[in-house]
Amino acid sequence: MLTLLKSIIRPQVEYCCPLWSPVKKSDIALVEEAQRQFTRRIASCAGLTYWERLEHLKILSLQRRRERYTIIHTWKVLHGWVPNSTGMQFTRNPRLGVKMIVPSFNYRAQRSISGPYDSSFGVRGARLWNSLPRSVTESVTLIGLKQSLGSFLSTIPDHPPVRGYSVQHTNSLIDWRNVPSVFNTQNR
Repeated sequence: MLTLLKSIIRPQVEYCCPLWSPVKKSDIALVEEAQRQFTRRIASCAGLTYWERLEHLKILSLQRRRERYTIIHTWKVLHGWVPNSTGMQFTRNPRLGVKMIVPSFNYRAQRSISGPYDSSFGVRGARLWNSLPRSVTESVTLIGLKQSLGSFLSTIPDHPPVRGYSVQHTNSLIDWRNVPSVFNTQNR
């Protein structure tokens, strides 16, 4: 069943995800529902909540995977593997390592524009990148990045919003960064 999930469901809901990744809780829950319903049918997961099924099967939520892809794509832009079509700018800080400059926004503009701005790849990519510890952002190879990112992500709870459960935030790394008990100073 897990092979079917990875070969049929995920490719459909993850195609080009750094560009279309949802940010509203209701939209995240809607996309997450595909994996939630599929994992419910796995016999070894009977009686487990969705969050417990993710841990039991050792898989990431679709939301966390989309953020992972965004981080990997940002690393590829930094290292010149893909074109920098959004004009991402990076800076090196001796203490914090490589950080990304969040594109500026005129907050006097219409409020209707701020939503699309905050969910754009350039802004979300920068905020995700800047939430990572130096050990991840200083990776020099793609394999090294994936390994250090995987180790880092395994320390952060993965509780995406799903129907029927209330959550305090969207499960984004950006939100977890503001929870001191989870995202402590050793992760920064």
